[in-house]
Amino acid sequence: MKKLLAILLSALLVFSLVACNGGSNETTAPSGADESQGSTGNDVVKIGVFEPQSGANGAGGKQEILGMQYANHVAPTVEIGGKTYDVKLEIVDNESTTDKAPTAAQTLVSAGVSVVLGSYGSSVAIAGSPIFKDGGIPAIGVTCTNPQVTEGNDHYFRICFLDPFQGTVLANYAYKELGAKKAYILAELGNDYDQGLANYFTKAFEKLGGSVVRGDFTKGTSDFTSYLANAKNDKCEVIFSPTSIQYAQLIVDQSTSQGTGLPLLASDTWDSNVILNAAKGTDAKIFVTTFYQEGGNKEFDEGIKKWINEDSTAKTNNGGDDTVAAVTAMGYDAYFVALEALKKAGSTAPADVLKVLPSVTYDGVSGMIEFDETGDAKRDTAFVKNANTETGAWDFVAKQGV
Repeated sequence: MKKLLAILLSALLVFSLVACNGGSNETTAPSGADESQGSTGNDVVKIGVFEPQSGANGAGGKQEILGMQYANHVAPTVEIGGKTYDVKLEIVDNESTTDKAPTAAQTLVSAGVSVVLGSYGSSVAIAGSPIFKDGGIPAIGVTCTNPQVTEGNDHYFRICFLDPFQGTVLANYAYKELGAKKAYILAELGNDYDQGLANYFTKAFEKLGGSVVRGDFTKGTSDFTSYLANAKNDKCEVIFSPTSIQYAQLIVDQSTSQGTGLPLLASDTWDSNVILNAAKGTDAKIFVTTFYQEGGNKEFDEGIKKWINEDSTAKTNNGGDDTVAAVTAMGYDAYFVALEALKKAGSTAPADVLKVLPSVTYDGVSGMIEFDETGDAKRDTAFVKNANTETGAWDFVAKQGV
């Protein structure tokens, strides 16, 4: 009888455990399990990914992350100090907002990352920067172009060109190539990226002899019809709008439905298939400056297109097709810059990585990457592209400096 009771109790215990687990096949690592080792048995080095996956810049952030994920697919391991490490991407969502960015940054610090990549969006990079500084973590900006990202600190670097350069290139193009003498600027109030570029464009455009009309809008604006009407009524010849993709799509839609007819000139944030889809089949004239033109590196283009098409999630995050965004190419390059820093440091300690970063160089798909004394990339050219409204692709226009 005792044996029978013991068997029944054991069976009851097993049943209750299965019931609590919901019948799941998932397994949980035992408490105290060594998370520093990957499934291969190699030690793990963590690279933080500080990017928006939601909010106004979510679409662009996802495309930037894709470049890092593909790079991790291509090179999942790295040799550091004579030992092979598996590379793990620790990805957090800074939600495109300055109030959420510090929390996301702290999550990466707490996760024990050796270096951080990001962010798409200068405002969130600036907001997260003090957290990385206090945590002793070096950061490599990918496409955060505002000068304030690296100003006054020695822990933030970046691989992209800066807004003073980009704003000047755009002003030159508007004045000299499009023949515009009066420009309307449509930018979000309180947004460091928008306002910084608007100011640099204005300064360069006025220096050339042009004049500017400002049309700043508040956060959350969805109706741009009055702004677009003002641009036309003020006899402006071009609209410059350095906004997020979220606003850009609305501006393109409303500009074409109103029959504004004015060329839309924009910065790197508009380099997205979301914009191409909005412009396709319309009479929109859209010109952007950006970091990479599809076709610039055949091996990279073919490889990432194949990878995107084989992964439904990747394809969704890329806007539903395999168009190669410049931010994706930059995310890819940033990952390999981080690997170069880890290899050169011979250590996974953030302090060691930070020491060597100023001297790291890497010949990427977007060009040679090396840093100046501020931690900014030595970039002196930008790609100018035009949205082909018939094919739904970007047409290369020029590779331009100042």
